Amino acid sequence: MKPVVAIVGRPNVGKSTLFNRLTRTRAALVADFPGLTRDRHYGEGRIGPRDYIVIDTGGFEPVNAEGIVREMAAQTEQAIAECDVVIFVLDAREGLTGQDARIAKRLRVASRPIVLAVNKAEGLTEQSAAEFHELGLGEPLLISAAHGDGVQDLMHVALEKFVEAAADASEGEPDGERRIRVAVVGRPNVGKSTLINALLGEQRLIAFDQPGTTRDSIEIEFEYDGQTFTLIDTAGIRRRGKVFETVEKFSVVKTLQSIADCNVVILLLDAASEIADQDAHIAGFVLESGRAMVVAVNKWDGLDSYQRERITREIERKLHFLRWARFHQVSARKRTGLKAMMRSVTEAYCAAFVRLPTPKLTRALLAAVARQQPARAGHSRPKPRYAHQGGHNPPIIVVHGNSLNNVADSYRRYLEGQFREQFELTGTPLRVEFRTSRNPYVE
Repeated sequence: MKPVVAIVGRPNVGKSTLFNRLTRTRAALVADFPGLTRDRHYGEGRIGPRDYIVIDTGGFEPVNAEGIVREMAAQTEQAIAECDVVIFVLDAREGLTGQDARIAKRLRVASRPIVLAVNKAEGLTEQSAAEFHELGLGEPLLISAAHGDGVQDLMHVALEKFVEAAADASEGEPDGERRIRVAVVGRPNVGKSTLINALLGEQRLIAFDQPGTTRDSIEIEFEYDGQTFTLIDTAGIRRRGKVFETVEKFSVVKTLQSIADCNVVILLLDAASEIADQDAHIAGFVLESGRAMVVAVNKWDGLDSYQRERITREIERKLHFLRWARFHQVSARKRTGLKAMMRSVTEAYCAAFVRLPTPKLTRALLAAVARQQPARAGHSRPKPRYAHQGGHNPPIIVVHGNSLNNVADSYRRYLEGQFREQFELTGTPLRVEFRTSRNPYVE
């Protein structure tokens, strides 16, 4: 088993910077802004031959916390309970504070090994760590997470008791089947974190009745109905004109990156409010990215028959370009409709990575042309002759023939519909490209 290391401390001491340094990624959102991290964020690190799991946490207030701060503290408490060793991060520039003392008091009763990391210590001498001996938690180690100074020595101290365990968990563990990466996206406060908590069966993410609760993209691995998934909780996307804070701009960028990096997107709509133009904009971005999609209409249980009919008409009007996607009415709070939704996620993933043999594609193309030929363009009629697959996620079908440069978009859509029906490509965009054969006698 890999040792688990939890990074704990008060806000703005550099926990996420240290997390990124240990995982050698930029997975955690970092800014000079206290309280940016809220949920637990997991990553994998390695030092020498030893692998480990590291958990980034939000600013910890162990006593008298209220509102969102209490939820953040609960996430940190869970990280402490899960870990094998705690790295308690302190700020060398600000010195020892009352909140540091409260956190130290809580960690003493946690029955976990504790390593003190005094961050932002670039250019400082050992004397600057003297006051942290007052905590009685061992030798403070001076580090700079931003520059990497002292981080390797810190991890050697934190993992020195796990050398044998790391050696026992030797190589050769099977990779297993491929995980389906699923990003849950939508406007703020539509219930994305609540939906993921419902799938996991635990309060893994902070679900708070306040828009903008989730700021970073959090990846969670889990198994559902025999299939392994990586769920990605993302920050809500508001209209561009309403995004002013720098932190929110970074959150939106992380959400868009998560869409690009996933296999399937769950677009979550709020049935309790109107289907907004922003929902259509988000769907349009997913469509441009070429990602498979499942649409889930949340909070369906709170509507009467008239409201359900009205929302259904709005969806048909504003999201008519998503007719190829599966729509599900769900309730994240009551956990209804989730099984059918996850079946559609697997179906969409299979459609996005389907392999289409050239003979079958060509037969389907010729049957579609026999049913309806493309319109004339000038003096000649386009003549599609054969087709092959040009890519996955989304599936790309390349049609070869003569005079295909001027094929109308309406005929492209017709072929998309025929291919989709023939090969049952539900839940994924489909792209049809035309390539005209060169005429050897043109000169």
